[in-house]
Amino acid sequence: MLWILAFHIIFMVTWFAGLFYLPRLFVYHAEAHDETGVRRFEIMERRLFTIMTIGACGTVAFGLWLLFEWWWPAPPWLRLKLVCVAMLLLYHLYCWKFMWNFAHNRNRHPAKFYRWFNEAPGLLLVIIVVLVVVKPAL
Repeated sequence: MLWILAFHIIFMVTWFAGLFYLPRLFVYHAEAHDETGVRRFEIMERRLFTIMTIGACGTVAFGLWLLFEWWWPAPPWLRLKLVCVAMLLLYHLYCWKFMWNFAHNRNRHPAKFYRWFNEAPGLLLVIIVVLVVVKPAL
């Protein structure tokens, strides 16, 4: 079971690397005005999104394995963690939407919006780590 936990953590780190960096690319993309820069960011975003999607899928797959092997029925702290993970999945989908908008020249947000948007996964990471490590009685 520890192997499953290890792979869950490895995929989670990969996913979070993308969740932290892709919105930062959106900041730079929103500020880019030359055609070469815009195309470069589109390629970087697409490649990073692919890697972070693999991370998300691995995180969810190994997380579900752990859930049903180790933690069923789920204690309250774990249920709250799962809500946070669902929010991260929605955030991931919003990243895809923003990436699609950039690729189709439909971005409506300034760089400042993406700077704020970039803060959400950090906050959720803090909540998730505290829940997993402290296991508070809720």
